[in-house]
Amino acid sequence: MALHLLGLAALVLLYLGAASLMALAAVRVGADLLAGIDPFLPPSRRPFVGAMALARRELAVDILRQVFLAALLLATAAWRDGRSWRNRLALDRAEPNGMRARNLLLVLLLWPVLHIAWVSLTADLFGTSFGQGTRLSPLLTPGAVAAWLAYVVVLAPAAEELLMRGEVFCRARAVLGPLATILVTALLFCAAHVTGWGLARPVSLLPLALTLGALRWRTGRLWPCIALHGWSNLALIAYVLWPG
Repeated sequence: MALHLLGLAALVLLYLGAASLMALAAVRVGADLLAGIDPFLPPSRRPFVGAMALARRELAVDILRQVFLAALLLATAAWRDGRSWRNRLALDRAEPNGMRARNLLLVLLLWPVLHIAWVSLTADLFGTSFGQGTRLSPLLTPGAVAAWLAYVVVLAPAAEELLMRGEVFCRARAVLGPLATILVTALLFCAAHVTGWGLARPVSLLPLALTLGALRWRTGRLWPCIALHGWSNLALIAYVLWPG
């Protein structure tokens, strides 16, 4: 059992690492070629492209990371399971829906309030700032802001759910019961969001991760998870950036 859990953690790192490397390489080579720069120049000879170009490159890496992650997961599922790859990733329901539509709607409606309250509480407990003086970078153009919103609300939730409540949930469910699978995928999801700021962000995401796992189990589908994940991200953005 322990080896299986370590294997799941290694799988998450492998997918995330591969997608990150692919995104970095694509942006480094592609952006340099578009700017007329030799992408293989040593750092000491590389011209400075400017702060705005660097901001656009960073955003492009974030976006492409999610695109490559989703593509890797879809390709792997198709290779492993052939025509039944949709069932593997819960894009087709293999079992009856165990959750009524009105209950799902109630979760979606109430979730932003609960999530924002929890994130605010954990920020206070860990002594971190949440929503204080946060503004979008002035270096981002309107088109870049639209791309960032699509990344946060659509691309990232879809790719992360394909990984966590799709592939990882499927592998964990093969050897664990429902509750243990929900807990394991939640912990891996939180661990994947550890940053230099410590444990504040992973702890703030734990209720979301557990709820997403419960939705995956009760509905048998990945779409409710993607919807809740994206809706949660949008609610946090609106709360943080709302003028006041």
